Amino acid sequence: MRNHVVRVAAAQGFYGDSPEAAMAVAQEGNIDYLSFDALSELTLAILAKDQAKNSRMGYTKDLVPTMRSLLPLARRHGFKLLTNAGGINPEAAMNAVWETASQLGLKGMKIAVVTGDDVRSRISDFMEQGILGEDLEDGTPFSTIRQNLLFANVYLGSWPLVQALRMGADVVISGRTTDSAQFMAPLLYEFEWPSDDWSRLSQGVMMGHLLECSAQSTGGNFSGNWWDVPNMDEIGYPIAEVAENGAFVVTKSPQRGGLVTQDTIKEQMLYEIHDPRAYITPDVICDFTTAQIRDLGADHVEITGTTGRPAPNALKMVAGYTAGYMGQALIGYCWPDALKKAEKAASLIQSQIARRQWHYDEIDYAYLGWNSLGGPGVPRPGEELDEVYLRVSVRAKTSEDAAKLGRLFPPLSLDGPPGMGGGAGMQAPRQLLGMWSGLVPRTLVEPHVKVRIEEVE
Repeated sequence: MRNHVVRVAAAQGFYGDSPEAAMAVAQEGNIDYLSFDALSELTLAILAKDQAKNSRMGYTKDLVPTMRSLLPLARRHGFKLLTNAGGINPEAAMNAVWETASQLGLKGMKIAVVTGDDVRSRISDFMEQGILGEDLEDGTPFSTIRQNLLFANVYLGSWPLVQALRMGADVVISGRTTDSAQFMAPLLYEFEWPSDDWSRLSQGVMMGHLLECSAQSTGGNFSGNWWDVPNMDEIGYPIAEVAENGAFVVTKSPQRGGLVTQDTIKEQMLYEIHDPRAYITPDVICDFTTAQIRDLGADHVEITGTTGRPAPNALKMVAGYTAGYMGQALIGYCWPDALKKAEKAASLIQSQIARRQWHYDEIDYAYLGWNSLGGPGVPRPGEELDEVYLRVSVRAKTSEDAAKLGRLFPPLSLDGPPGMGGGAGMQAPRQLLGMWSGLVPRTLVEPHVKVRIEEVE
């Protein structure tokens, strides 16, 4: 058991995040672990489509170039890497990273893969046991979406990652884990916390939660005095200095920009939290309301006191399915009467859709420059707008029906209100994703979770 501080750093908050800050913290952070959170439900859908085109894909495309840059630094500075960028094909991701390490001549480096979160092959068994009923949020029966299923993954916790570290892994690759798992696993491994030490486990989840969204703890996406965040163009990602008792300090590399204060920490603490008294993870149910946050100054904030209670008996399963196609078109109008022109164009489109008897599941009219972000509740502007773009979006059952929308827009240049210009026209139809979530007894999932490790020769 270690009695000194373990330094865990964030490297990625989403698929497509900038690798620059990860490189900086790897070089300057004096870290023990570099952890990535690459997945979201949207990301799983993207990866499912990638795998449908190429069975060897299904993991994030930025994984290999990122590892090509970071693996030599990991060898040089002695830190380990954990990532869930394996997506829905972590085995292929592990093979790709192993091949990269081999090409770099990193003999002896050990690459581990955690599998078992993908439960698509077990859906029939679950349904026969009556496990997959209705969606937790809107009550949609699973049976109605099964035929359009793209992916089905159960959120795993930290312990399989801990097992990989105990097997000597230098790099741990997984699929769908909780966002905090990659950050918490090093603590469970280093400090050998018991699996029922709910308070320290809750501190570990809190730490992971504060780091999982990269710069959101260091001044990025900050809704406070964001204009005062120093050097945002080279913002640094957070580093947690964690003690054996679970207390930790969030900071960043002093060579990088950004800001770590009580406010930046509190904002991230409440991010994506439904119930702060019961933040449910596979490892522990956390009570964030007991946490004590103390600003130490100079970009150092201490967090103590998070408490928790026993882990749940079920794990969350999220499934993605095809839910029709979106058709979208965009046209612009300029002063004078820009908004009135755009509204008239919308009424013309609406009339033509009705006259042609085109049936769409949804139609949305939005006005860029007025209410495209805030929706219909935004008050009408009290002064003349210089320019307004009309965006019309439809949801159709087929790509062909979605594409029909585009036929109505070119004639408006001569047949509609004056001053049309700057239109992006019709975008290619895009497949839409529906989400379904439910609970699966962990006893049906965890026996199928496997850890495999390969050493570079």
